[in-house]
Amino acid sequence: MSKTQWKPGTLVYPLPAVMVSCGNKTEDFNIITISWTGTINTNPPMLYISIRPERYSYSIIKKSGEFVINLTNKDIAFATDWCGVKSGRDFNKFKEMNLHPIPATKINAPMIDEAPINIECKVKQIIPLGSHDMFIAEVINIHADEKYIDPKTETFDMQKAGLIAYSHGNYYELGNKIGHFGFSVKKKKKKKKSKYKK
Repeated sequence: MSKTQWKPGTLVYPLPAVMVSCGNKTEDFNIITISWTGTINTNPPMLYISIRPERYSYSIIKKSGEFVINLTNKDIAFATDWCGVKSGRDFNKFKEMNLHPIPATKINAPMIDEAPINIECKVKQIIPLGSHDMFIAEVINIHADEKYIDPKTETFDMQKAGLIAYSHGNYYELGNKIGHFGFSVKKKKKKKKSKYKK
């Protein structure tokens, strides 16, 4: 097998494409689109977002110490991209993209009503890394759109929600399910032998 070597870079793809909403007052509300995000701990549930210090939302989140991660789907893909390339210094992103801020339960930052999942977060630590600072946060509450909840299992149907991911400059809707956690080691049921001989 032949392999080509490249200089070090960020090639862990695909990644989530999330809209992070922030601000404690209506006039400060903003949205920043982020892919540098992920889960880092289970108990307590914790995640991170990494933001360049020059971004408009950076100082808002640093000052308030809270934010909401809003998962995105194909229905708001255009708004997701737009909020990533435009600055809150110049635009009211909620207004421009016809997104609706709704109150969170445990923090002051707004949630995006159109998002299928809203994750309320409290910043616990900020780590300067170089081009970005990492905001480590604890998840303190989650809101899920009821239309994507399977009434039989009472679980959130990720495939039905049409969630999107970001990969090397492009957005993709998540595709077909190919397995579930543990399917590789799941024991197959043995077929019962008939007591009657054929």
